[in-house]
Amino acid sequence: MITMEKIVSLSKRRGFIFPACEIYGGFANAYSYGPYGVELKNNIKKLWWKTFVYQREDIVGIDGPIMLHPKLWEASGHTTGFNDAMIDCKKCNKRFRADHLIQESLEKDYEGDLDKMNEVINKEKIKCPQCGSFDWTEARNFNMMFKTEMNGIEEDIYLRPETAGAIFVEFKNIIDSMRVKLPFGIAQIGKAFRNEIVAGNFIFRTREFEQMEIEYFIDPKMKWEPLFEKWLKSQEEFTIALGAKKKDLRYHEHPKEKLSHYSKKTVDIEYKFPFGFSELFGLAHRGDFDLTQHSEFSKTKLEYLDTKTNKKYIPHVLEPTFGVDRALLVSLIAAYREEKTKEGTRTVMKFPKNLAPVKVAIFPLLRNKPKLVKKAKEIFNDLKEDFVCEFDDNGNIGKRYRRQDEIGTPYCLTVDFDSLDKKDVTVRDRDTMKQERIKIKELKDYLKDKLQ
Repeated sequence: MITMEKIVSLSKRRGFIFPACEIYGGFANAYSYGPYGVELKNNIKKLWWKTFVYQREDIVGIDGPIMLHPKLWEASGHTTGFNDAMIDCKKCNKRFRADHLIQESLEKDYEGDLDKMNEVINKEKIKCPQCGSFDWTEARNFNMMFKTEMNGIEEDIYLRPETAGAIFVEFKNIIDSMRVKLPFGIAQIGKAFRNEIVAGNFIFRTREFEQMEIEYFIDPKMKWEPLFEKWLKSQEEFTIALGAKKKDLRYHEHPKEKLSHYSKKTVDIEYKFPFGFSELFGLAHRGDFDLTQHSEFSKTKLEYLDTKTNKKYIPHVLEPTFGVDRALLVSLIAAYREEKTKEGTRTVMKFPKNLAPVKVAIFPLLRNKPKLVKKAKEIFNDLKEDFVCEFDDNGNIGKRYRRQDEIGTPYCLTVDFDSLDKKDVTVRDRDTMKQERIKIKELKDYLKDKLQ
């Protein structure tokens, strides 16, 4: 059975993810991506960019700043409406989200209704999950934006709570510079910051995270429902490309009474994490709310000129959003295996090969035989030009295989004494553990074919 404890343990032991500032006791559910974690993360972002930017003719990319004009957040409603309900236990001083407290106790959703939440908590005598007491403060709204200041600016400056704002304020520049035609999208990968009341479940919910987001602009008069379903399908396919199985996915459509006032439809793709089904990616029809608001607050027309009709209008927007950190967590969970072998149980990370942090590991059979080490180094230096490789001569071959299994390396190459005479190596497949002899001169073509 896959548990979060196993994923967290492997992540630290094998250099995927470390608790940040651990030598100081850790800090606010923050994490550092280790050598293999950063490779996995970069591979996921490369796959996303390739899938949604390079392989499409209707999407362009940008990279906007983290700190944006304070008027932007006023226009988008974040300064007044980006709130969660916070409640504190007076006994143990533990802080909770009031809506989550009710959801976990009663399986009822009162998000956004403070009065109802306070009423239900008191009526049902919901106790503190930490200490078991019933002694709460009133639930109250808490704005989740991180506030900072900037030299020369008197207004409050915020770290962006989402990447979308940077896309909307560059809409006019994209229209003017890129000759795009509706429908088209603007994609961005970047950091966002939310002062979550409760962060947790490893990297599932953190205060600093990374988003992969698209704003897809469409004609307001077009029939958008088929396109919405097409985007949902694309998001599902991307999730499966991370290694997830379709049976572990489900859709959750937000009920109309829970929709944002500007949204026509919002659907979450949920994944079955070890702690239960939770939101992975989202898709929303945002109407023309964002461009209209920014037009009004900036006094700049953010319109699209339809060259066929010679009419100007503000497009509507479909917004597919993807969390990088949650995508990586899904990839870790989906890849994790414990398999029985003749030697015992092996832990292996069966990542899709294009996502594996290291593609090829090269071993000399013995580290104290200079000729074997020299030949293995030659192969390593040749292959590293085309693949992410790792050289390892520490320990016996079995232990080296186990280490590479735990970081998900698809292929291990062993240079033995026959390699010196026959000019070939043993290639071991991660998934099947089968071995075959391949000529050294054919290795690049062999690996390119296998790693496509």
